[in-house]
Amino acid sequence: MKLPRLLQPSNSTGVRAEKKALSYLQDRGLILLHQNYYCRFGEIDLIMSDQDSLVFIEVRYRKNGHFGGALASINQTKQRKIIKTAMHYLAQLTAEPYCRFDAIALDESNAEPLWVKDAFQA
Repeated sequence: MKLPRLLQPSNSTGVRAEKKALSYLQDRGLILLHQNYYCRFGEIDLIMSDQDSLVFIEVRYRKNGHFGGALASINQTKQRKIIKTAMHYLAQLTAEPYCRFDAIALDESNAEPLWVKDAFQA
């Protein structure tokens, strides 16, 4: 079970991966709106603005590429949870912007994160 961010050690692998992904995306012009957005449906690691788009980002870290690696771990069940959580977030806005779902994959062999835009669709 994943602990809420406040209960995770600040040096945990997941926290370090999210920090690296956040820095990588900010260096490419995205603006952070929310980090670790929680609701009853699940969690979204990063919610960012990319010009006129609202981007929901799943950050995945795997030590190695065995069993499909980080991207393969974002299965249909995880995608459905992210989509439901995104819909909960969007319901709080006055207007619905253009949205997309991105993924950031990190592992020990890659010096740079792998950023997949439009990783899956709602």
